[in-house]
Amino acid sequence: MKASKIIAASSMATVLAVGLMAASGTALAGKKGFEKCSGIVKAKQNDCGTKKHACAGQASQNGAATDWIYVPTGTCSKIVNGKVKS
Repeated sequence: MKASKIIAASSMATVLAVGLMAASGTALAGKKGFEKCSGIVKAKQNDCGTKKHACAGQASQNGAATDWIYVPTGTCSKIVNGKVKS
């Protein structure tokens, strides 16, 4: 009986993990009405990973050209050092 409980718990954990991964992938795929803007991010405030790191919130310095954040469409070009990233 203990083995079946372990298998059931493991299965449930796997289902939850896959669901969370799918939800987070959808959230980072893009936001309607927003654009990616690089060069303006404060340290630890980026929205997604880059070649230097794999996750949001891992920017190591302010204003790094490789790190980006979502801003309303048309805003990035109005911000000093902001560059629209495609």
